[in-house]
Amino acid sequence: MKNPRLALLIGIFCISVFPILVRWTPVSGLSSAFYRMAIAAAIALPVMLFRKKLEMPNQKTALIIVLGGICFGSDIAVWNIAIQQSSATQATLLTNLAPIWVGLGMFLFLPNKPTRNFWIGACLALTGMIILIGYETFYQLKFDIGFAFGVLSGVFYAVYILLSKYVLNQLQPTSFMTYSMLVSSVFLAIICLIFNQPFYGFSNTVWNVLFVQGILCQLIAWTLISYATQKMEANRVSLSLLSQALITSIMAWIFLKETITLQMILGGIIILLGIGITFRKSNQT
Repeated sequence: MKNPRLALLIGIFCISVFPILVRWTPVSGLSSAFYRMAIAAAIALPVMLFRKKLEMPNQKTALIIVLGGICFGSDIAVWNIAIQQSSATQATLLTNLAPIWVGLGMFLFLPNKPTRNFWIGACLALTGMIILIGYETFYQLKFDIGFAFGVLSGVFYAVYILLSKYVLNQLQPTSFMTYSMLVSSVFLAIICLIFNQPFYGFSNTVWNVLFVQGILCQLIAWTLISYATQKMEANRVSLSLLSQALITSIMAWIFLKETITLQMILGGIIILLGIGITFRKSNQT
């Protein structure tokens, strides 16, 4: 696939399926996260080795890959803790502050600074996110450990996006994702052991769903998103991922019979409008 925007769109659609599958699967969040990464890595590694497509990174790139894999695994683990300590809605809102952290990271540490259109689009998209989930939720945020872990999840996610942008200038997306998933799998396995999370004893239905999560929501989705990250600006990619909330809401309406309100539709339109603004060219940085 040579169109990075189309790759990003398909990737976002694939990861938007994940919350629906989680609702259908009676397994702990940490165990689900581990198998999502481990199954994808177990498929990707033999294929890459057999095809002799696995590139060898230099020492600096390898270190950044390890840091990125730990950050991605940490994002998943911390996000689950945030949900347990507060609510899924609050944790989702705080995690989706990641585009702001990406923009700040680019402004402080990278030569390519975010444009004026990025900041306008980011503010508009985040406003849409607040409308989508309800301003009451945002207004009633509890500044407790759940709040802190929710913010930390977004920071981990943002750091992963920025680190992946560097690595993808050195390696192809398939090589990067293979290494990243291996590191995240080992890290999440350690986390599951520490918190005594189950690794087996699941029904055939649960295993089937875990394989779909690993193949569709991780391997396919993040290979496409990594390709888009390689070809596009990291802040645009991170902001575009906000549309996941809109797509997931539509899927929940179709498959889980959850209600979609006029407020949610309005919020979704504003999110897409904000994302669209960031893709407009601007002469001002």
